[in-house]
Amino acid sequence: MASPVPPPKRTYSKEYKKDGLYRIMSLDGGGAKGFYTLGVLKEIEGMLQCPLYQCFDLIFGTSTGSIIAALLALGYEVDQIHGLYRLYVPMVMRPHNPARKSAALKRLAEKIYGDKYFSEVLTGIGVVATKWAIERPMIFKGSVEQAHGRKGTFVPGFRAKIGDAVRVSCSAYPFFERQTLMLSTGDCVELADGGYCANNPSLYALADAVGALKKPQNDIRLVSVGVGNYPDPKPGWKMRLAKKYLLSMQLLQKTMEVNAQSMDTLRQVLFKDVPTVRINDSFTQPEMATDFMEYDLKKLDLL
Repeated sequence: MASPVPPPKRTYSKEYKKDGLYRIMSLDGGGAKGFYTLGVLKEIEGMLQCPLYQCFDLIFGTSTGSIIAALLALGYEVDQIHGLYRLYVPMVMRPHNPARKSAALKRLAEKIYGDKYFSEVLTGIGVVATKWAIERPMIFKGSVEQAHGRKGTFVPGFRAKIGDAVRVSCSAYPFFERQTLMLSTGDCVELADGGYCANNPSLYALADAVGALKKPQNDIRLVSVGVGNYPDPKPGWKMRLAKKYLLSMQLLQKTMEVNAQSMDTLRQVLFKDVPTVRINDSFTQPEMATDFMEYDLKKLDLL
């Protein structure tokens, strides 16, 4: 059996005191731009002076956000997640072949999460993926309390390993292959990147809190973290020759960005009574030009 990367020794000794509020963290998808997310989370963790799983009752993530959300829910601190990103993101993003990218992503998931299941998380979690054939969301959750129906047959994460759920959430077709998982029902389901449904998963998280958990909106607090907005990079000569690849990448990235912004607009309308902080900076400097397939560590460290 695979052994996951062990959680770090605790940097923070402070215990977060519960005050009756229900706190949600929502993490957008965005591939390599998750480095920006980690920079934001490092500041939040530093302000709170405790691991984030202790401070947030529910952590939802899509795509790269699901990698981070799952690690936070397992007790990891941000510095160790950043170290894993610096090690593995270039390995996953550098190949241009979808099969090779998917194989690298699978190795990453096996190495980081091992045989961990959703029953082992330390706080509420949601990992968003897309059912490709029927074009609907599939959300891997850790607690029956998050179920909106069929509570009697609920199985954490549909009995999928955390690593497998994260892997399908990150499978941005056509740059990654679509993935098939065997679920607790015995069904094989073809899945793809959760960004096709909710690149910003805050609405799904709020639906769990209000609909399933029956939390009053006034008692909920939401921190929603994007991956930043950047100038488009100038394509090299190889990319210019592969015009179809370049256009597909630009279209997918634009689709995900529009999805994230529209989800936030709906959140403001439907959950206007939930105090929310949305963090998603925009950058105009030429040196910040990047996209979700970035693998240059110097550029990623700028994020």
